[in-house]
Amino acid sequence: MSSYFIGVDVGTGSARAGVFDAVGTLLASAKHDILIFRNDEGHVEQSTAQIWDAVCTAVRDAVTSAAIDPSAVAGIGFDATCSLVVQGASNGVGDPAHPERDIIVWMDHRALEQARRINATGHMVLSYVGGVISPEMQTPKLLWLKEHLPEVYSSAKHFFDLTDFLTWKSTGALERSSCTVTCKWTYLAHEDRWDETYFRTIGLDDLPDDGFRRIGQSVVHPGTPLGNGLNQEAADAMGLRAGIAVGAGLIDAHAGGVGTVAAKGGLQDASSCLGYVFGTSSCTMTTTAEPTFVPGVWGPYFSAMVPGMWLNEGGQSAAGAAIDQLLNLHPYAGKASQEAKQDGTSLAPWLAARVLAGVDRPSDAVNLAGQLQVVPEFLGNRAPFADPYARAVVMGLGMESGADNLAALYVAGLCGLGYGLRQIIETQAGNGVSVSTISVSGGAGTHPLTRQILADATGIPIEVTACSEPVLLGAAMLAAVAAKLYPDLQAAMPAMSTVAGRSEPVRDAARALHEARYQAFLRIQTLAREVRKDIEPLLPAASG
Repeated sequence: MSSYFIGVDVGTGSARAGVFDAVGTLLASAKHDILIFRNDEGHVEQSTAQIWDAVCTAVRDAVTSAAIDPSAVAGIGFDATCSLVVQGASNGVGDPAHPERDIIVWMDHRALEQARRINATGHMVLSYVGGVISPEMQTPKLLWLKEHLPEVYSSAKHFFDLTDFLTWKSTGALERSSCTVTCKWTYLAHEDRWDETYFRTIGLDDLPDDGFRRIGQSVVHPGTPLGNGLNQEAADAMGLRAGIAVGAGLIDAHAGGVGTVAAKGGLQDASSCLGYVFGTSSCTMTTTAEPTFVPGVWGPYFSAMVPGMWLNEGGQSAAGAAIDQLLNLHPYAGKASQEAKQDGTSLAPWLAARVLAGVDRPSDAVNLAGQLQVVPEFLGNRAPFADPYARAVVMGLGMESGADNLAALYVAGLCGLGYGLRQIIETQAGNGVSVSTISVSGGAGTHPLTRQILADATGIPIEVTACSEPVLLGAAMLAAVAAKLYPDLQAAMPAMSTVAGRSEPVRDAARALHEARYQAFLRIQTLAREVRKDIEPLLPAASG
């Protein structure tokens, strides 16, 4: 009987599951939306109970759609956003009226002040996060909890990255993935240790005092089989067989990297291909054999994506979310959204189709942007400046208010994301980390218009893989490795993923226009920082 593998991806807005065969063919997938709670103070929260229900529903639906015998599933792997789970606490992480909200979501910036104070220490471990820790990471959030919700902090039994919570919920195993704790918790995987002095310096003495029990005493590589496999309670909830392999997980973006960067038909060399995951945010992942320190780019992280290799991670704190925010500012957005819904789609792909219908080739779309320039830093600059206080800039607005101008703004926004990607790549290259291709995953990034704009904006070929769900595929690879179908991820990656398309950058007038726009992007970005530097000292402290 054939064996099948399930990949589960928990993103910001949904839980998805995919059923794959041994060579990475996607048989079926299913999606179940998850709730997200926000307030105007920048707090963003979720519920593990609701997410777990969504995961189990998605798994059951995917297996049903694949029309396979559930007993033939040999393993399951998980990836998720790098959100902080507070497990077993006396209350939730925010509003006392909602104790079920026990997750501080990755994009929550409540810990800005804690991150600032941590960075002021200049501790050695910060050199492994690009020199500056982000409020998106977990130790600033833990410090915020300790200072603002001390009873919740002290009563919590465990603090998990969301991926590690899912594997614990599935198996009861407390091992953490080297991906999660190295990238978001300051674990020094190359030395197999937490740095006790760091936690004492920043005011989290209780964690080393307790032997790091609440954040993880055992750390393993992604794909490592956990516990005795899927426990009975989880198996019943998912409709699967108890005891199947469960692999240590990955952060969602890193699962996309695993699913793409060493695909068959490409270079099959993870160190030559940059993984670019285009979702709510974007992540860039560059693999090297030796550690390389790039200011403003997270890492170098050891065994955070490909076991035994080093990873530099950059990206943009808002990508798909930045496009949504940008479009919603336009007066025609509401009507366009209604028209898109009538056509059975959503606003961004509706605009992309409109743009492609009006040009001879995708590369010509840049002409539609005209004077419009967008620096899409709505949620700060993740890389290469590690500046959570940065904000977006839109230039070139006129009095136009129709569909054509909305489409032009959309193109300008995509160009802005492409220029931000180029800036990260050039910063890394200036520090000795170069790539020759970009492999894109995430629904927004695989559209023909987006792919070509990214290729033209960066001057680097863009590849997409045959699997329409490379993040789910990356999670399924974890299952295949845990089930011993493949000896390690290095073997699974080219065996289960294949390059299916490539967009080459143009070398004509469109390329010259992108070059001029990129230089303008850099000047606008610099001016925005200078203006903020002049204005911020005059603002009330609360304006931050």
